[in-house]
Amino acid sequence: MAEAYERFRPGYPAALFDMVTAYAGQPIRTALEIGAGTGKATRLFAERGVAVTATEPDGAMLAELRKHVPASVRTVQAAFEDLRPGERYGLVYAAAALHWTNPESRWSRMAALVEPGGVFASFGGPLRLADPAVREAVRAARAAFMESDEIPSPDGTPEGHHMQWPGTELQRSEWFTGVQQSVIERRLTMSARDYVGQLSTISAYLVLPTSEQEQVFDQIMRVLPTTVEVEADLTVHLAHRRYE
Repeated sequence: MAEAYERFRPGYPAALFDMVTAYAGQPIRTALEIGAGTGKATRLFAERGVAVTATEPDGAMLAELRKHVPASVRTVQAAFEDLRPGERYGLVYAAAALHWTNPESRWSRMAALVEPGGVFASFGGPLRLADPAVREAVRAARAAFMESDEIPSPDGTPEGHHMQWPGTELQRSEWFTGVQQSVIERRLTMSARDYVGQLSTISAYLVLPTSEQEQVFDQIMRVLPTTVEVEADLTVHLAHRRYE
């Protein structure tokens, strides 16, 4: 699965780094990533001079990450809840991984890791087929296995609401302020096989029995054109850690 994440999941654009640093209002020197996976986001920051500590509970993911990041990146095999307060960072961020963290202690733990005045960032978003006809064909192909393959909002915020999760939680948090939500628009072209490969890394499919995974991917492949256009917009949430 680590190899599939690395091969099929898209990286992150330079515009994201620019957005985070502009919001910070000063150079970002140290960063901690929550749930780094194979290091797609780690590379974005580390290659621009940020001292990144990448944390990830899965050993295979970390092994793949180490193949692709600068030697300066520090790696720690740990879940977010296993991290102990101590060192603080100018930036703590999660790339499509925050929904895996425990909501009961999420923000108090996060606040303990961010320097006062520092930045928390969360970014990600689903890949959606741009062609409505193709999108409908894929929906019908997977209907026998699942209603939707997207992750529902962890706090139940409706999709059309002006502030999406986790911005909604950040606004209610006593530790963070200046919550900002932005969207970076992206359009990708990929082969049908690569698109299905990307689906194979999504939790809605991973939880299916192996035999059902094979069936649903076969059904989807049958209705896809040779290449597909994909909307891969990133929703970015930023907040400052309050001063103590």
